[in-house]
Amino acid sequence: MNQTKNEALTDVFRAFKNYHLFTTLGWQDVATRYRRSRVGAFWLTINMVVMISVLGAVFGTLFRAPIEQFLPSLTIGIIVWGLITGLINEGCVSFISAQDTILQVRMPLFTHILRVIWRNLIITGHNIIILPVLFIIFHKTIQATAFLSLLGLLLLVINAGWMMLATSIVCTRFRDLTQIIQNAMQVLFYATPIIWSVEMLQERVALVFLNFNPFYHLLAIVRDPLLGIHPTSTNWLVTILMAVIGWLIVLIFFNRFRKRIPYWL
Repeated sequence: MNQTKNEALTDVFRAFKNYHLFTTLGWQDVATRYRRSRVGAFWLTINMVVMISVLGAVFGTLFRAPIEQFLPSLTIGIIVWGLITGLINEGCVSFISAQDTILQVRMPLFTHILRVIWRNLIITGHNIIILPVLFIIFHKTIQATAFLSLLGLLLLVINAGWMMLATSIVCTRFRDLTQIIQNAMQVLFYATPIIWSVEMLQERVALVFLNFNPFYHLLAIVRDPLLGIHPTSTNWLVTILMAVIGWLIVLIFFNRFRKRIPYWL
């Protein structure tokens, strides 16, 4: 058991030690995607603004919610969910997309997971500039609780890391699972309080069911502090337990199948 974890940890630690690899590759991915574009990666921000505006107008009217409360919550939710889905969906094909590199260059496999994480964090950094503008428009001030969102973001990335590593291994072996996971993420979008709020749930059974949605807790620990709300102790406890248990299991899983990944590509 110890040897299993040590071999897996070696790959992960080496990937972090050679941080210049995944940071350079991740930045290059973004730069290549928007090469010769005057607006560059901010096209994603423009698309995000359009989507938030449409969803805000439609669902804000349907729910009869005060726009100054509904739109900031929706905006942060969409941005955070965009990060989550980007990490999970791209994580599924992180080894497949790096097939040529894996077969020709000797480097830690976890480097390709970190590459996807870094790329999506850069994209989220472009999208996050929407928030200050929105806060200014609605005369909202950033509360001291906002600093907790940084801790929440760290926990989100830590949890996404083991999820991405697990799905990348499984999807490399069974390619059809990529589509299944992507479809599942679309369903979870509606099962997670992004365009609707927890307060809308009246039945206790629905609230209990919501607590079994891991993405609800990951969303809450990032969004709530930015809105001046303290996440619940359940939100923090679930995300921390997910991180610890998830990584312990995935490290064993990673070690067992790590050497087979090149043969599956």
